[in-house]
Amino acid sequence: MDDLFGAPQKVYEPLAARMRPVRLQDYAGQSHLLAEGKPLRTALEQGAAHSMLFWGPPGVGKTTLAKLIAHHVDAHFLTLSAVLSGVKDIRTAVEQAKQIQMQSGRKTILFVDEVHRFNKSQQDAFLPYIEDGTIIFVGATTENPSFELNNALLSRARVYLLRSLEIAEIRGLIDRALNDEEHGLGARKLIIDDDLLDKLAIAADGDARRALNLLEIASDLATESDHGEVVDDTVMEEVLRSTGRRYDKQGDLYYDMISAFHKSVRGSSPDGALYWCCRMLDGGCDPLYIARRLVAIASEDIGNADPRAMQVVLSAWDAFERVGPAEGERAIAQAAVYCACAPKSNALYMAYNQCRADVASQPGYDVPEHLRNAPTSLMKDLGYGAEYRYAHNEPGGYAAGENYLPPELADQNWYIPEDRGLEKKIADKLKYLRTLDEQSPLQRYKD
Repeated sequence: MDDLFGAPQKVYEPLAARMRPVRLQDYAGQSHLLAEGKPLRTALEQGAAHSMLFWGPPGVGKTTLAKLIAHHVDAHFLTLSAVLSGVKDIRTAVEQAKQIQMQSGRKTILFVDEVHRFNKSQQDAFLPYIEDGTIIFVGATTENPSFELNNALLSRARVYLLRSLEIAEIRGLIDRALNDEEHGLGARKLIIDDDLLDKLAIAADGDARRALNLLEIASDLATESDHGEVVDDTVMEEVLRSTGRRYDKQGDLYYDMISAFHKSVRGSSPDGALYWCCRMLDGGCDPLYIARRLVAIASEDIGNADPRAMQVVLSAWDAFERVGPAEGERAIAQAAVYCACAPKSNALYMAYNQCRADVASQPGYDVPEHLRNAPTSLMKDLGYGAEYRYAHNEPGGYAAGENYLPPELADQNWYIPEDRGLEKKIADKLKYLRTLDEQSPLQRYKD
């Protein structure tokens, strides 16, 4: 590109792009795949490549690894973005791969970024060319391939899980960028304290691209001093202030955190519940979504072991709507901790599910006549309500021997309380009532 006077103008390239490694040994992270002796590393050292899927969060090096593999096995590299491409683009890329193979005998790695965004027919378009060896297919996805990709494509590509980078690995990338004079920021001789670089590495949240982007922003805000350009506490605080954690409402991390939160509460870990609650809030989760999950937990995992849990959760929900996020989020956190500490029982959850399943699979049994309402004389003549025993008129307010189920289900027992919390007392009471039933001469449906 030329400026107004005809002089060549350098095109801007982000620091993250400039620092992309060109040798496999410079690649950061994923030692579980690329360490000495690991299958993928061994295959690459032998110059062999196969179709594969890289599954992992943003910024862990999926694109970079694909390019390094192409370089390592001397394959031509073509790339498509599932966001911008369609079947026509796939066909064009395949034709290029065929031409390259005919002219030079080289294989082509076709890298498809965000492959989960392709629909079924678009994914199917790759299959014959993977099958006949026209392309080595490498897809990248942040979503679980089991849910987002066709079985036919999955069966033709090996899935590799790429993990978030460790803080030490992120810090190594930052240091390399600060010292690299050709591609990085080394020529500027920036002055940044180690503790600030550690904060930046933590804020990157396992994302190498984010780490380098934040470092570049910090360098742009550096202030001049007698000793050079300085990034101080004020600058770094400004850079990191708006940096949220990774949290995609449509992504796997969203569901992973929800799962971790629910299991922490179910497992009676108040610290785990509080941590995942705060992680979700830190990432921008709707606080009322957490409240809705707690309502489900209160009935599914606590139930009648502590019925107060439901009221605590609903009160926290109400508090949030009355006072807003600042105090309301704390109320939801309080409810989460309460539910984590509460005695647990899934007896109601199990009983409800089983009863629903039985109702769906069995005939629609008639309501027994003694339980029917009889507001008219005709209904009374038909026997509706006959022999019904009004519990309040019975000793102890309990009609011993009575049965409130259809005759076909007379002995059915769905709800079995746990020996925990309030349900222990409920279980004792039900046991006592059953003893009264067995002793009563007025047992309904008695042979």
